[in-house]
Amino acid sequence: MTSAPGRRSSTFTRLLRQGFTDPSAAERFLDMPAVAPIRADPLLLDALGATADPDLALRGLVRLAEAHERPEERQVLLDTLITAKPLRDRLLGVLGASEALGDHLARHPEDWRVLATYESADLHPGVAEFEHELAGVTDAVALRVAYRRCLLAIAARDVCGTTTVTEAAAELADLATATLRAALALACAAAPEDAAACRLAVIAMGKCGGRELNYISDVDVIFVGEPPEGARDVDENTALRAATRLASHLMRICSETTVEGAIWPVDANLRPEGRNGPLVRTLSSHLAYYERWAKTWEFQALLKARPVAGDAALGTAYEDAVAPLVWQAAERDHFVPDVQEMRRRVVDQIPVGQAERELKLGPGGLRDVEFAVQLLQLVHGRSDASLRSGTTLDALRALAAGGYVGRTDAAQLDEAYRFLRTVEHRIQLYRLRRTHLMPDDEHDLRRLGRSIGLRTDPVAELTREWKRHASVVRRLHEKLFYRPLLDAVAQLAPGEIRLSAKAAGQRLEALGYADPVAALRHLEALSSGVTRKAAIQRTLLPVLLGWFADSADPDAGLLGFRKVSDALGKTPWYLRLLRDEGAAAENLARVLSAGRLAPDLLLRAPEAVALLGDPEGLKPRGRAGLEQEIIAAVARSDTAEGAVASARGMRRKELLRTAAADIIGSYGTEENPVEADRGSLVDRVGGALSDLNAATIAGAVRAAVRERWGDTLPTRFAVIGMGRFGGHELTYGSDADVLFVHEPRDGVDEHEAAVAASALVTEVRRLLQVPTAEPPLLIDADLRPEGKSGPIVRTLASYRAYYRRWSLVWESQALLRAEPVAGDPGLGERFVELIDPLRFPPRGLSDDDVREIRRLKARMETERLPRGTDPNLHTKLGRGGLSDVEWTVQLIQMRHGHEVPGLRTTRTRAALAAARDAGLISPQDAETLDEAWVLATRVRGGAMLVRGRPGDTFPSESRDLAAVGRYLGYGPGRVGEMLDDYLRTTRRARAVMEEVFYGYEAP
Repeated sequence: MTSAPGRRSSTFTRLLRQGFTDPSAAERFLDMPAVAPIRADPLLLDALGATADPDLALRGLVRLAEAHERPEERQVLLDTLITAKPLRDRLLGVLGASEALGDHLARHPEDWRVLATYESADLHPGVAEFEHELAGVTDAVALRVAYRRCLLAIAARDVCGTTTVTEAAAELADLATATLRAALALACAAAPEDAAACRLAVIAMGKCGGRELNYISDVDVIFVGEPPEGARDVDENTALRAATRLASHLMRICSETTVEGAIWPVDANLRPEGRNGPLVRTLSSHLAYYERWAKTWEFQALLKARPVAGDAALGTAYEDAVAPLVWQAAERDHFVPDVQEMRRRVVDQIPVGQAERELKLGPGGLRDVEFAVQLLQLVHGRSDASLRSGTTLDALRALAAGGYVGRTDAAQLDEAYRFLRTVEHRIQLYRLRRTHLMPDDEHDLRRLGRSIGLRTDPVAELTREWKRHASVVRRLHEKLFYRPLLDAVAQLAPGEIRLSAKAAGQRLEALGYADPVAALRHLEALSSGVTRKAAIQRTLLPVLLGWFADSADPDAGLLGFRKVSDALGKTPWYLRLLRDEGAAAENLARVLSAGRLAPDLLLRAPEAVALLGDPEGLKPRGRAGLEQEIIAAVARSDTAEGAVASARGMRRKELLRTAAADIIGSYGTEENPVEADRGSLVDRVGGALSDLNAATIAGAVRAAVRERWGDTLPTRFAVIGMGRFGGHELTYGSDADVLFVHEPRDGVDEHEAAVAASALVTEVRRLLQVPTAEPPLLIDADLRPEGKSGPIVRTLASYRAYYRRWSLVWESQALLRAEPVAGDPGLGERFVELIDPLRFPPRGLSDDDVREIRRLKARMETERLPRGTDPNLHTKLGRGGLSDVEWTVQLIQMRHGHEVPGLRTTRTRAALAAARDAGLISPQDAETLDEAWVLATRVRGGAMLVRGRPGDTFPSESRDLAAVGRYLGYGPGRVGEMLDDYLRTTRRARAVMEEVFYGYEAP
């Protein structure tokens, strides 16, 4: 009977609106007598339209109805569909999501009734219920049919949302357990003599062991065999042969394909020696292999081992025996790098063209989550039994609860993992084929998107959600899986992870802590309690203790860490930073235990610890950026004092950045290896400190001018850096040597301009040195004409007149490192033009000038060296020290600077390199002088970092001296070697200096 045209058009439109992609075919199906009641029932049509693939669901329903040969049976099916909504949703949901289960129902039409078994959404069938369903099967075909019937019930609850993806995965694993038991029972029934000759335990591995199985997946197992208890007439070899036959038969039952399909492949390749090893081993043979030959990945696999079938006592004995080996695996050499490398190999082996579609193995896939979780479990689970779950998401929750993973990170991983597993389930459910590839067919993608609830634009929404979750997984995988702290924790001895008070005291003393009692108090304060903060501290401290001990002053490092933690412990990002972000924890340990300067800077504003976790955070800022930021801060302040206080606060932060980079670059970490060229570290520190002081002075000048004179000072004003400041060679304790120059603006009286300039200088110096919590910046203007007796600031014309009439050769030499650092750029340039002929004289130096420079150098050596100081160890004025190198280079500059452009630089090392390139000094001599200059500069910097105050000699206190040694790269007990190296280096430099500077002439 044909429908009327108007009715057909109405049905066609409705079907199209409800999601049918082929409404014409759907109308033909609806016209079939077997399903005639459906057309008349709008609820059934709506239910079909709500499925993942309405066309597929309708075809499956028609096939199911037609499979009932008796009309009354078909009518019962259709009546139940119309009246029972839960069953209707489940049956149509399965038919719309799985072609394979539709085929099963077409072959076994009465199996639809199983969908009425579990009506309650709260009822989750377990192993016992599935064993009941499989009870009574007498052959492999019957087992397959019964297995698919149980699978049908799981799938129905899954697609209708009455179970979560994790509950469905657990049910699939429980069904697999029941199936393995039934298959083993069939094998034993077929060979009762073998069953009597052995004990066989089946150990589930992988996803089955972790109770997170897919719809269609290999079921990984390990078989353990033993002779029957008390059977003296059965030897071990006989028992193993019998157990091997039973195990092989079990595998065939589950794996062989018939018209009913296979259940799933049983894969025993995770056993010792893989395919090359015996299928069944005794428990002692397993243990012997794991103790002697097993690779890292095998222990990772054993994390999910769980006895599921066969001899329960033997299975439990196996589980109990291998568990300690699993939780000791992280102590193996190179454990963490081995696991990380294995993950990289998995990604590398993905076929070209599939990586972007791989839900499981590709970047951002399921394996990224699982490997990250398992690695964290194996490292931290040695001491924390709460982490020892074989189920990924249960383990992830435990890691978050224990503070090993941030709660936000854990929540994002949980959400992404559930999404990816849901998509994987739906892909496999369609045809019950083992695949982890996203389909590339538009229709398949549409069905897949609709199956997980995406209905507006299923393909686009699915793609967008997949990429979003994959991106999150990849980011967090890189963050957690390659976290440097992991390897450090893995390398701790088992007893070091959780320390008793007595054991901690002994360990602290052995590590070199001078006051173990005080250190224990710090540990107690940091780690006691049940708070999340304490839990994370307990994870961090064993590693930090070792890093502190790798310094000359572990006690100071631990005390500093307690102070920082007391200040920041309630700040959410602080402990998360140390736990998660790159080398932040190790960087902090190095900074806190390297001396007094950096910790003092850090403790004045502990939030600056964030710098240590940012890969870009330790790089010098550059003068332009610093000055712009300081000037902006000055503009926001109402008073000059407030403005300069802000500028000094920024300077303190940048001092910490520079000091931390210096310390970390000297010690080196996995992410920051030791700098091969120590000279580049010196250049970087000197340049950063010089840029920082220049920007700070510029800010102070701006603040002082704005408060007293408004926008414009009556005179142009410039600050000229001198000495190490002008040479970009400052160390941490250096004053800022400067000259001040001004030039009256048009129409301004010279006296008025001079008064303004002098007042400005006085105010700038006061603002930069006024006592506050921030480090002062000391301004030294003693290199000005006439020294302390001369005016603090002169006009450009006054400088010109003085240098023309009164300038001495030493003043010209001092001007070699003059460079504008703040104020009016044009005035600074004119000052440089004024002094260039003085410092680089067109005719070079006269013999008298050379003799005068040599005489001044000799006098300085005898008169300025502090009394009682060892001249061989004074870094500035001592033999082969900074002065020897710098005066030698400066003599070359003044003699040849006019004709060699490269010598016209304020930087000592750059001028030395230019002299070498011009043939004015041999490469060997230049290298000797450079090495000595770099070493002496580093000693000065190291002494300041360690003692917190400037000095030109090695520290006298033994611990401080050892700390300088660590900064210079000398390990414990090598102080003598450090001093010998310094003496040898400077002795060679002195010999070069005497030849090049003095020319072997008597001074």
